[in-house]
Amino acid sequence: MRFSEILHLVWMNITENKTKVLLTSLGVIVGAATIVLVIAIGHGGEVDVQEQFKTLNVGAIQVSVSTSADMADAIAGGMPAGMPGEAAGGNNTTRQQGGFPSGGFPGGGTSWAQAGGRAATAQKGVTLTTTDVDDITSLVPDVTSASIITSGTGAVLTDDLDAETDETIVGCLPEYQSISNLELLTGDFITQDDQDGKSKVAVVGYNLAKTLFGGAYAAEGGVMTIEGKTYDVVGVLASMGTVSSGISPDDSIYLPYSTAQKFVLGSTATPTITAIASDVAQVSAVMANIKTVLTENYPKGQFTLTDAGSEMEAATTSANTLSMLLIAVAIIVFIVGGIGIMNVLFVSVQERTQEIGILKALGCNKREILLEFLAEANMIGTFGGIVGVAAGFALVPVLRMTGMTVEPLAIGGVLALVFAIVTGTVFGFYPAYKAAQLTPIEALSQE
Repeated sequence: MRFSEILHLVWMNITENKTKVLLTSLGVIVGAATIVLVIAIGHGGEVDVQEQFKTLNVGAIQVSVSTSADMADAIAGGMPAGMPGEAAGGNNTTRQQGGFPSGGFPGGGTSWAQAGGRAATAQKGVTLTTTDVDDITSLVPDVTSASIITSGTGAVLTDDLDAETDETIVGCLPEYQSISNLELLTGDFITQDDQDGKSKVAVVGYNLAKTLFGGAYAAEGGVMTIEGKTYDVVGVLASMGTVSSGISPDDSIYLPYSTAQKFVLGSTATPTITAIASDVAQVSAVMANIKTVLTENYPKGQFTLTDAGSEMEAATTSANTLSMLLIAVAIIVFIVGGIGIMNVLFVSVQERTQEIGILKALGCNKREILLEFLAEANMIGTFGGIVGVAAGFALVPVLRMTGMTVEPLAIGGVLALVFAIVTGTVFGFYPAYKAAQLTPIEALSQE
């Protein structure tokens, strides 16, 4: 029997049993659709991670003051939060009231006993300052730039608003633009002159500019009031999307750090420092050196340092783990679908034993019978794969409606189709083999 005749015979059997073929391939359809969606969700997770970290340099190091275990111990010992280890000392002279300005002990090395009238600020704990930024950039090797950042909310009013609205205010240094890869749509970012002169200038995020001024380009050169003081808008940021740093550039107002500290956020804010390591391979060493410098400045301080590279790697690992889990589920679905194909083909062999006997009596050998049933299983798998791939891509918009980041890939469809064909072929082999082993007399004698 020629191969074309075998295919014709297979096609006749499939078209005459459309419902059975559809039900048989249902597991393969679900498996193929799952593979497409799994790969789309996995790639979407990677895209989401890249999107969230796009404003962070891989060599970025975040520095903040710790406020966990040691702070709790200090409170339990009768000392205010933020003075780790001081309770054990029991030095009452540190509880005197004084007028030392907010910001801790810039320059470092000053003991609590020597602090005298500055102890009121000490009760509030260690506060990072621009002096610490200068120390980090000058004393720590392999640091290209650094910026102190503080954020909070402030009451904002423009001519386009009927009432004040609370918005995110970010105080930073000029270096923050390059550190966070902020792109300007129009205008300029904060300058060093703005920082030195405590200038009342602002850079507004893309979305917020549209809200406050009716348009992103209309915001440049505009005027707004923040906490009752007037600020000139000198720049508008380009749209940045979602980020992982906790501050959305699109919905924030950026002020010079000195201005934000003095006029908006005051001593209530908790500043952090972001430094950039020149070599990603030296991030660990840079972190250790930064901690050494800050410990010299604040012997009683406890600091937390994290790097963007590790955070990105952890987030990517989590996304990949989820993808592998979903792929495992898809493989299980395929196996179930394959078992369904095998069972149906076993039944088909039982139903068509006389047909097999006739074919063998007409001269068909075992290989041709095997090829017929194997081709049938292969066609069922291929049909299920094609329908499943189409269903998977069709479901992508539905998943996006749930808020998930789903990015389908062509390779996902190819893999799903390959899996489907392989599943049909592998699970169809044994029933086909059993059919091929029937003798003509045995086959013809069965009812």
